[in-house]
Amino acid sequence: MRLQKTLGLLAALAMAFGASAKAQTVEKPNLTLGVGGKSLLYYLPLTLAERLGYFKEQGLTVTINDFAGGAQSLQALVGGSIDVVTGAYEHTIRMQSKGQDIRAVIELGRFPGIVFAVKKDRAGRIKSAADLKGAKIGVTAPGSSTNFLAMYMMVKAGLKPDDAAFIRVGTGPTAIAAMQKGEIDAISNLDPVITKLEQDDSIVILADTRTEEGNMKLFGGNNPAAVVYLKNDFIERNPVTTQRIVNAFYKAIKWLEKATPEEVAKVVPEEFYLGDRGLYLSALKASAPMYSKTGIIPEKGMQNANEMLVLFDKEVADAKVDLRKTFDDRFVKKAAGS
Repeated sequence: MRLQKTLGLLAALAMAFGASAKAQTVEKPNLTLGVGGKSLLYYLPLTLAERLGYFKEQGLTVTINDFAGGAQSLQALVGGSIDVVTGAYEHTIRMQSKGQDIRAVIELGRFPGIVFAVKKDRAGRIKSAADLKGAKIGVTAPGSSTNFLAMYMMVKAGLKPDDAAFIRVGTGPTAIAAMQKGEIDAISNLDPVITKLEQDDSIVILADTRTEEGNMKLFGGNNPAAVVYLKNDFIERNPVTTQRIVNAFYKAIKWLEKATPEEVAKVVPEEFYLGDRGLYLSALKASAPMYSKTGIIPEKGMQNANEMLVLFDKEVADAKVDLRKTFDDRFVKKAAGS
């Protein structure tokens, strides 16, 4: 009788262990991730998670599709050709306003890191956003966060978004060339592009969201930037996979918090340097304040992002988005052990 009880207990324990193991099975270990400009410092945590092996540690095989801008990443997610996006937080608000339940699961950047600048030889006539009427403004891609920031500045200055022409210039050498050749009057872009243009004395900066001071001046506080976002039905169907994704990114932002620019430069591909390692180190130092420390988007940050969008996006203004649906904090809290 005692033996039977022992065997029964062992069987029950085995079943419990099996159920626990099954519960932790990664539902979708092979993932496709979209990003709009992987070499930008805006998306540095993605490259770190990839090259430091954090995705593999989590049992994930991640194929990265690098698009020209964040808008294309979003389109690919909506269209179903990719599973997850490293992109701008404001896309979650805009998609919620359209009835598409897309949610961020971890914050990578607490500041946008976007810089708005004018070509130096045109700074005499474009002294502020109020002078942008008729200007050609280079953005990473129409519909991207760089485009949103430029439109926000214009509307705040009393202009309409269509008072200027927005030109796709991409995220690397093409953006630098467009400014240097005079194909655009102003640029809304990120590092290392901006630091390169600064070092070449090609631009005059009008707004800089790489720093806390710059964000206070423009938004009145922090404005969440790069996040990882997914369709909510993917999250619900694949909670273990989602947790593993967040674990990898959380480990990357915590590694970055303690890393020196030199340590970061050793990890990223050399092509990210734009041919100049010193430039990349300078860009890293300039952009260091923008990265999230906790992975959590604060409520005030969500409100700031929403207030930016409602100024020029009537659909968002009319929808009155429930911001609680734009960020699911369960996974990052678990990753942090809280």
